[in-house]
Amino acid sequence: MFKKLYLLVVLAAALACNAAPTKPVHDKKAGPNDLQPDEQQSIVCRQVANLVANYNYKKVPLNDSISAIIYDHYLKKLDENHSYLLASDVKDFDKYKTVFDDDIKAGNLENAFYIFNVFQKRYTEYVNFSIAQLNKEFDFTKNETFTYDRDSLPFPATENEIHQLWAQRVKYDLLNLQLTGKTLAANKETLKKRYTNILSQSNKLSNQDVFQAFMDAFTEAIDPHTNYFNPSNAANFNIDMSRSLEGIGATLLSENEYVTIKTIVAGGPADKSKLVNVDDRIIGVAQGKTGAFQDVVGWRIENAIALIRGAKGTLVRLQLLPKGNTATGKVRTIELVRDKIILKDISAKKEIRTYNNNGKTVKIGVISIPAFYLDFNDYKAGNPNYKSTTRDVRLILDTLKRENVDGVVIDLRENGGGSLMEAIELTGLFIKTGPVVQVRDARNQVEVDPDEDPAIAYSGPLAVMVDRFSASASEIFSAAIQDYGRGLILGTQTYGKGSVQNAIDLDKVINPSIKERLVALAGKSKSVATGSQNKFGQLNLTIAKFYRVSGGATQHKGVLPDVEFPSVIPLDKYGEDTEPSAMPYDVIAKTDFTKAGDFTPVLPELKKLHDQRMRTSDSYKYLLADIADMKKRENEKTITLNEAELKRKRDMDEKVALEKNNARRTALGLPALKKGQIRPKNEDLDFLKREAGQILTDYITLDNKISSVIKK
Repeated sequence: MFKKLYLLVVLAAALACNAAPTKPVHDKKAGPNDLQPDEQQSIVCRQVANLVANYNYKKVPLNDSISAIIYDHYLKKLDENHSYLLASDVKDFDKYKTVFDDDIKAGNLENAFYIFNVFQKRYTEYVNFSIAQLNKEFDFTKNETFTYDRDSLPFPATENEIHQLWAQRVKYDLLNLQLTGKTLAANKETLKKRYTNILSQSNKLSNQDVFQAFMDAFTEAIDPHTNYFNPSNAANFNIDMSRSLEGIGATLLSENEYVTIKTIVAGGPADKSKLVNVDDRIIGVAQGKTGAFQDVVGWRIENAIALIRGAKGTLVRLQLLPKGNTATGKVRTIELVRDKIILKDISAKKEIRTYNNNGKTVKIGVISIPAFYLDFNDYKAGNPNYKSTTRDVRLILDTLKRENVDGVVIDLRENGGGSLMEAIELTGLFIKTGPVVQVRDARNQVEVDPDEDPAIAYSGPLAVMVDRFSASASEIFSAAIQDYGRGLILGTQTYGKGSVQNAIDLDKVINPSIKERLVALAGKSKSVATGSQNKFGQLNLTIAKFYRVSGGATQHKGVLPDVEFPSVIPLDKYGEDTEPSAMPYDVIAKTDFTKAGDFTPVLPELKKLHDQRMRTSDSYKYLLADIADMKKRENEKTITLNEAELKRKRDMDEKVALEKNNARRTALGLPALKKGQIRPKNEDLDFLKREAGQILTDYITLDNKISSVIKK
C-alpha cells in the first residue's frame, strides 16, 4: 500500500540530507553537567521536520502557532506536575515559545536542551534537598496536608515555596514507610537509598533522552500518532509489533547497578546453554569470538540490552557474576549464539467457557488477542512459519472447532492495534470475500483493501469484545464484523484511532556520505557492533486515514457497540476525541459489499435479556460502584500528613477493599479471602467476559434468531 508514496518520501529525504550538517553552537549553560545535542540529532531533527512538513496526512505548517503548542507539550513532558521548575524558569523559557518551529527546521536543538538542562538542574537540587531533609526531626501529629496533584496549580513562585513542597513530599514518603511498622531510623535509611538511586538513574540520562522528549513534543503537536523513535525505542516498538526478537532469550532488569537476569525463555539460547541462571549478573558484553568486552556495570538497562541483542546466528560473549557471589567473586565467561525468540506470553490465547441456558449446555470459545502482530521480516523473507495474529488465531479456531464449541468470542479489550494487513486477514477468517477497509491518502485518493480469500475459517456465531483502549486495527476488524453483520460487538465505544502510519527506517533515508562523516566525527570504527538497533531511529508518519466499508471513519468516533457495557476507563480522559491535535470524523462513499447477516431483528431481545441479568447481578452492581468510586478519587488532590489519621484512613480503605473484593468473589461463586491472603493464580474474576459469553449464548438459543449468520 502506498508504495509509490513511500519511494517519493525516501527519495526526497535522501536529497534533503545532501547538505552538510550545521555544527551546533553551545552557548547556553544551565550548569556544569549540561547535556548537549550532537550532529546526528541535528540531522535527524531536520529530516523528521522535512518528512512531516511534506508527507504527513495533515498539512500542518511549521509556524509560530505550532511552535507554541510544541513548547507547551515539552514543558508538560518535563514537569507536568509543576514540582520542579520555578515560575521564573518558565518565564525565562517563554522567549523560545515561538522559535521552536525555526529551530526544528534548522536542526538547532540548543534551546530545547537548555530548557531540559535547567529542569535537570532543578531536579538534582530537589532530590539532594530531600536527602538532606532526612537529617531533620519529623512531627507526625500535626494536621498538615500534602498536595500531590499539582498540574492545575501555578509553578512555585519562590525557592522557599518549592522547598516547602519537597519537605512535605519527603514527610509523606517517610510516613508511608512508618505505617509498615519499622523504626524511624530504618525508614530514613530506606528512603535515603531510594532517593540516592533516583539521583543515580537521573545522572544516567543521555542526550538521546532529551532528544526523544523534544521530538515527542514536536510530533504530538502535529497529530497523536506521528512519532519519532530513537534507536532503542524503535527496537522495542518493532519487537512489540512482531512479538519476536533476536537475542539470548532472557528478561533483564537493572538492580543495584547490575544488569540482572530475571527470567529465562524456555528453548532460547540462554536456556539451552545450561550456563545461565535467574539472578546472575551480566558485567561485561563482547561481540563475536574476538570482540573486546565492554563493562556494563552501572549502565542504563536499555543500553546494555542494545549490546546483548543482535541478529540470529551471531555470537555474543557475556561475563557473568553468578547469583550469590560478591562483587569480587569469580566471574564466568560464556558464549551464546543469538536466535529468534517468539514471545508466546503476549500472543493470542484461548479458553472455553460453559453456559447453561434452560437446561441446554452451550460451549463458548474465547480468543484473547493482545495486538495485531506480524513478524514482517520473516513474512517478507518467505518463511512459511512467520509469526502473526491471523496464523495464531486460525490454529486456535481449528482447535475450538474440534472441541465442538457453539460460538466464539474475540476479546480485543486493551488491544491498541498493530498491523493493517493482519486486521484485514483476520477479518477474512470470518467472511467469504469482500472489502474490509477503505484508506484515503493525502491526495484524497481512496484505496479499498479487500479479503480475497473465499475460505472461511469459522462460520458460526461470533461476538467481539471491545473497550476504550481497543484502537486502530482492532477498530478496523470490529467495524468490518459489524458492517457485514457477521458478529455482535459488545463493550464500550472504542478509542477512535483511524489514521494510517508508515514506519520509515531513517537509516535507509539518511545520505550514506553523511553517515560516514558522523562515524568519523565520533571517532568510531564502522565495524563496531551495536546489537540489533539501527543508528538514526524510526519515524512513524501518518500518511492516510481509515474508513469503514459503510463509509464512516473510525477516526475520532471509533466503533459503537451493539450491546453496551459500563466503561471502567474514563471516556472523557482517554480516547482520540480527547486529543487536541486529532483529526476529525468524516464520511466518504460506502463500498459495494454484501452483508453476511443482520442482527438488527434480535438486538432488542438480546439487550432486554442482558438488562434483566444486570438488574439482579451483584457483580454488575459492584462494577458500577467501582466506576463511581474511581470518579470520586479522580478529584482528590491532597492527603493528610497526620500519622494517626492516615493510618485510620488506610486501615479503613484496606478493610473496605477486602469486603468489596470478597463480595465480588462471592457473587462469582469463589471463596472469600482472609486479610493478607494472596489471591490464587489464574482465578477468573472477569465478569464482563462471562457476560459476553452469556449474550452470545442468548443469541444461540433464541427461537427467533437469524437462521444463518453466513449467507450461503
